[in-house]
Amino acid sequence: MAEHWFMLTVVGRDRAGIVAQLAQTLFRAGADFGEASMLRLGGNFTIMLMVHFPAGEHSLAESIKAVAEHLQLRVHIDPIDSHLHENEAADVVVSISGADQAGIVAGVTTRLAAVGLDILNLDSTVAGSEASPVYVMRIEGRAREGIEALEPVIAELQREGLDAVLHPVDMLIA
Repeated sequence: MAEHWFMLTVVGRDRAGIVAQLAQTLFRAGADFGEASMLRLGGNFTIMLMVHFPAGEHSLAESIKAVAEHLQLRVHIDPIDSHLHENEAADVVVSISGADQAGIVAGVTTRLAAVGLDILNLDSTVAGSEASPVYVMRIEGRAREGIEALEPVIAELQREGLDAVLHPVDMLIA
């Protein structure tokens, strides 16, 4: 089952029923799902979904064309190598919040990467008000050089006025 995997990316205005209608359409067409990420961003809905579909890319696109048009979704399909069951577990979570400013994501992630953080997941939102926006980030990652290597960067971010907190993740070993 290593062949015929695709990354299906779908974007559109958020509305009720997107996941259900798309999932039902793919199921009826014979698609098998792998990993997925689905979320709402600023009134829009996006899906990234690993799909196994032996009939090929063109057939996959045709199978979801009607539902995509009905829901006014934009669709992008890329052939990929499937690497299911190979996820790395996060050993650290970094929480950042502070006044929204240009370059905040670039500045934080660049500094953390420089001391060995492999980012596995990053979620962010803009909270507060339009007059006083607050940027909030939650980063899950693997600290290749150990969590201690991240501490000076966290302290530096705090000195710059950001609320920066480092949370080690206890990993269960079976």
